[in-house]
Amino acid sequence: MMNSKFLLTALLLILLAFPASAKEVFYNVLDFGARGDGKTNNTKAINAAIAAAAKNGGGTVYFPAGNFLSFTIRMKSKITLHLDQGAVLIGDQEVNGVGYDLPEEDAWYKKFQDFGHSYWRNSLIYGDSLRDISITGQGMIWGKGLYTFDKPNIKGSGNKAIGFINCFNVTIKDISILHGGHFCILATGVDNLTIDNVRADADRDAFDIDCCKNVRVSNCNINSPTDDGLCLKSSFGLGYAKATENVTITNCHVYGYDHGTLMDGIFKTDFKDEAPNANHSITGRLKLGTESNGGFKNIAVSNCVFEHSRGICIETADGGLIEDVVIDNITMRDVTDTPFFIRLNARMRGPEGTPVGVCRRITLSNINVYDVGGRPKFPEVGACMVMGIPGHYIEDLTLSNIRIYFRAGASKEAIDKEVPQNIDVYPDPYRWHSLPAYGMYFRYVKNLRVSDVVLRYLNRDERPAFVLDDVHDANFYNVDAQKGDGASQFILKNVTNFSTHQVNGVADTKVEKEEKKEL
Repeated sequence: MMNSKFLLTALLLILLAFPASAKEVFYNVLDFGARGDGKTNNTKAINAAIAAAAKNGGGTVYFPAGNFLSFTIRMKSKITLHLDQGAVLIGDQEVNGVGYDLPEEDAWYKKFQDFGHSYWRNSLIYGDSLRDISITGQGMIWGKGLYTFDKPNIKGSGNKAIGFINCFNVTIKDISILHGGHFCILATGVDNLTIDNVRADADRDAFDIDCCKNVRVSNCNINSPTDDGLCLKSSFGLGYAKATENVTITNCHVYGYDHGTLMDGIFKTDFKDEAPNANHSITGRLKLGTESNGGFKNIAVSNCVFEHSRGICIETADGGLIEDVVIDNITMRDVTDTPFFIRLNARMRGPEGTPVGVCRRITLSNINVYDVGGRPKFPEVGACMVMGIPGHYIEDLTLSNIRIYFRAGASKEAIDKEVPQNIDVYPDPYRWHSLPAYGMYFRYVKNLRVSDVVLRYLNRDERPAFVLDDVHDANFYNVDAQKGDGASQFILKNVTNFSTHQVNGVADTKVEKEEKKEL
């Protein structure tokens, strides 16, 4: 048994191993004059703590429990902001032009993206060209004084909770964000980005990850009823096209319930199905695009849950490439328009001469969806949508092990309604209020593989399960799709090299070329 003299000697050696400066690793904002009283604006005190830590080579700026009002917090390299349990960092409201840092001066490429994607300085927490920075802790960021829409004419107005540009090695972990303004998190040109175990209850977009490389998003709860929940983008906000690539998203929940009801745990909605724009108002989806100048490469999404929200959007509209995307092990319930929307079009918001983009090598597998679309105002809405444009095809698409229950409820007349091209407009499912299929609609697609798919509807629907328009090299295997009496299973238009095997209601079929055919 060790004697007390030995223990004291060991303890002394341990203490001597740490320099005296170790006591200064934590920079408590209270020591720099901050007050967590919910009344005092602490911008100067917080930034003084950050400056002191940076001067000493880095460290942790610590927020104890309390309500800390602030305007723009200017991050520096090798700094961690740590919000302890009970600490709330509150975005203050500007007064008479005194408030957040002014946004960057306008650049020539500002016209290629929305206001929010051109400015970062007018954030509650801001960083430019930094490395090795973190925001951690069990506390909360509350963007109380931030605007959800662009307010360029209001001096001192704030636009987002966290805005980082051209940074390296960034970690955001364990915090909560309530009402983040236009964006809870906007990361542009950030490489080696980790977002883990973050709860976001957003007024508009929750996470926008733009022109970033080597990104890990995991274990996050996101509520975003009126805009995108988890959004990958590749805008021209850096002044050049850069891909968003090498991204993994896993173990996340995405919702579209009323603002604030994720954070308080009640998950309620006062929004009724009969509202005139029900399918466009509830959002909360996972999206690649719409800003897509640089494109997307090597994206893997897995083990995610969607509820009372939209589903998944994959879009290239501005000339970027989308390639090598895998989405696996997803469950959705109460989806307000479509489980997935894959779109290649030519909005072309970017430098003149940019060619139309490419969309290829995408795999969706192990997806279970219940109660999709079919709201009373728009019974034709809900089908999965995969659409290129004339001369530009979505290529090498695989859909496997998918089960979907649609509300449906449309009549046969919906089959003959024109499906608009919408070639150069903002791509979004709400622009197609009527589709000729209740299940999946494909147009301008090459090399399509659909296997182990089950489709059902909850209300009688007279449309076919599948419509293929200008689709080439398509194979359907082991498909069980419900169909009404007298309804077709497939409508084919301008289709070549099409085959089915073990599809209920359809004999094994091989079509080399067909202008129009029903099966």
